[in-house]
Amino acid sequence: MAYEFDFSAVTPAALKVLGDGMLVSLKITLVAIVFGIAWGTLLAMMRLSRQRPLQWFATAYVNLFRSIPLVMVLLWFFLIVPQLLQKVFGLSPANDLRMTSALVAFALFEAAYYAEIIRAGINSVSRGQMAAAYALGLTYPQAMGMIVLPQAFRNMVPLLLTQGIVLFQDTSLVYVSALADFFGRAYSIGERNGRIIELLFVAGAVYFVICFSMSLMVRRYRRKLAA
Repeated sequence: MAYEFDFSAVTPAALKVLGDGMLVSLKITLVAIVFGIAWGTLLAMMRLSRQRPLQWFATAYVNLFRSIPLVMVLLWFFLIVPQLLQKVFGLSPANDLRMTSALVAFALFEAAYYAEIIRAGINSVSRGQMAAAYALGLTYPQAMGMIVLPQAFRNMVPLLLTQGIVLFQDTSLVYVSALADFFGRAYSIGERNGRIIELLFVAGAVYFVICFSMSLMVRRYRRKLAA
């Protein structure tokens, strides 16, 4: 007997709850992108540095986080970060630090992936650009900040945006820390009303529309760069 879909659980009240969950997902995505790119840029420069200790640290960091499943990292930070913050800042155990744990975990994890993208972007800039900057009397930080990185980021925008789309999809994994993101709230509503399949169908459709639309924009921007 075929399953009979019933979307009556998708009420205006349920849509509002889903909207609140989407805000949580977008907040995690945005914060992880901003801090991931900032920390990833530093890691990329360390990997390209001639200072061996910096190279070793950045290489070990990138390899470590790229070799561990994200869901495991989220669990580690969910268990460790609250206790650390409570000890350092004297916070009460009653404080809800699930969002803080998720933000820290995503930012540090994504930085490893952004570091490799940015390192490739820096390598795509001609070495002659750096030589020309030195000839003008610029220091290494000035040459990187004013000449190399702007060109590298222009080349990397499509890859950075694509990684952002993957990151948005991965935010659904925060369910392991009982954080109510978009996916978590859809599942809860479906479970409460006995319509999990319908709510997961709706959640999947929303993820598809957002991610597919972003992918089309990235593809269009990539063609514009190539023109």
